Amino acid sequence: MNYPSNLKYTKEHEWILVEGDKAKIGITDFAQKELGDIVFLDITSIGKEVKQNDIFGSIEAVKTVSDLFMPVTGSVLSVNSNLDSDPQLVNSDPYGEGWMVEISLSNLSEVEGLLSADQYQEIVG
Repeated sequence: MNYPSNLKYTKEHEWILVEGDKAKIGITDFAQKELGDIVFLDITSIGKEVKQNDIFGSIEAVKTVSDLFMPVTGSVLSVNSNLDSDPQLVNSDPYGEGWMVEISLSNLSEVEGLLSADQYQEIVG
């Protein structure tokens, strides 16, 4: 599996790519493989501030529905509209075209408490 070293990770299997005072968030390669084929995303938090570890949406796969947890506190600026018509981008490119939300960071120091690629890989084996 793939765990890019330029990202930070959560124990709940989200990743975050920090770009200045903004960040993109998605789920990890491990998570999308565990879920199976993604069929729908429900993200209703656009325009809202979501606290670290709070739910910002849900993801539906053939097997199950799972909540999506915010890795850091931030305001949701946008949702990846490509996922409306092609939710399987999460399966085919979880770290690229399969990103889910872009946020404005409220507390950059929260990023320091997230997992590195090596730490995340230890958790998932």
